[in-house]
Amino acid sequence: MNQRTLFKEASIQGKALHTGKNVELTIKPAPEDHGIVFCRTDLRSRPKLVPLIDHVTDLMRNTTIANGHAKIHTIEHILSALSGCGIDNALIELNAPEPPIMDGSSRPFVELIHEAEPKEQEAKRRYFELQQPICVKAGDRSLIALPYDGFKITCTSQDNRGIHTQHLSLDIDPETYTSQIAPSRTFTIYEDIEGLLKLGKIKGGSLDSAIVIKGDTIIAKEPLRFKDEFVRHKMLDIIGDLTLLGLPMKAHFIAVCPGHELNSQLTRSLRDHYKNGTAAGQPAAASSVDALQPRSLEPTATSRDVPGILGLIPHRYPFLLIDRVVAVDIEQGELTAVKNVSINEPYFQGHFPGQPIMPGVLQVEAMAQAFGALVNLINLGKEAGAIAYFMSCDKVKFRQAVTPGDQIEIRVKLLKSRGGTIAQSRGECRVAGKVVSSGEFLFTFNKPASV
Repeated sequence: MNQRTLFKEASIQGKALHTGKNVELTIKPAPEDHGIVFCRTDLRSRPKLVPLIDHVTDLMRNTTIANGHAKIHTIEHILSALSGCGIDNALIELNAPEPPIMDGSSRPFVELIHEAEPKEQEAKRRYFELQQPICVKAGDRSLIALPYDGFKITCTSQDNRGIHTQHLSLDIDPETYTSQIAPSRTFTIYEDIEGLLKLGKIKGGSLDSAIVIKGDTIIAKEPLRFKDEFVRHKMLDIIGDLTLLGLPMKAHFIAVCPGHELNSQLTRSLRDHYKNGTAAGQPAAASSVDALQPRSLEPTATSRDVPGILGLIPHRYPFLLIDRVVAVDIEQGELTAVKNVSINEPYFQGHFPGQPIMPGVLQVEAMAQAFGALVNLINLGKEAGAIAYFMSCDKVKFRQAVTPGDQIEIRVKLLKSRGGTIAQSRGECRVAGKVVSSGEFLFTFNKPASV
């Protein structure tokens, strides 16, 4: 099969789900081997962002990519539509940091693609052909990829209370995607709405763009489009997140309660297998799977930048001691963050003049803040937005001075927890690979009224 692009450009307008901004999105034709590329036309430099797994910076209720300071949130629905319609090459221009949510499904984007008229190109399409099973897990959730001569998804979904369990298995092609997957709308649990708003999410959300589940009741502006619409939307998101590999795939995906975090973990595993030569097919174009090699302490699929961190912990200037969360292993209860130590830190004025040294107690505080971020990423506390408070420190050691210009790698691990109220963790700070401080900590959780 040959690659496909668009015959002409087409535009769509609407409000973004999380930022709440009004946005215009335009899809344009692109040459062979161009891949899918986003362009932020609202920024002076008009930066381009390639949707690849190594560019992902946020996965909390959406998939966000970044190129330097330029970001694009909630890309999964437009990517799902492009993949589902078999479009390999396109330029997507938008004048805001997030595509419009429209009705919460991919159907408006499919209609936009049809308006732009898909067009076959001369170059052959490259595929990722899986050669061996791959599995990722997180608690009772799992996502398995199996070798298969086609593209198939088998998915089971349910809400966090075990209600509304749904199951569906489909071979996906453009016709099936358009009729059976694209119309399914995003959904949320009623009890989650307040917490999401406090985290700065869903500013543009409404019943025009989502289904709300409240117990056994479905709250929506129109009736369900399918009796199993929820699992179909989970499949829609899987398709969009798998597009971050940079190649169309031949595989059978079996999902149990998937989400963006799990989807991205599998996509990263698929990418690693491709890089290691364990998948058939030719190397992809430079704009695709080979575009960026991961490096130490760079963002991963579970990373968070400063705005993301502000949604996880309550600390603010001048006491925010984490600059970026670079990796999270939810299953193992581990998190890695970084702190860039600058001479501009206010405490260096008095600690010590002429010989600036970062106080050890602030290194301990940095480890505590990292654990606080982990608490909310793995939902350890009883409530969303729980804050981890110190109860005690033990075995704290300081081995080496930290000075301006150092980058601290902060590693924390959950050792054990009890009843969502008390947890024990271990942490360490490293500079250039060497441990400079470490300790074990006991925390309790609380959620003040103004998180």
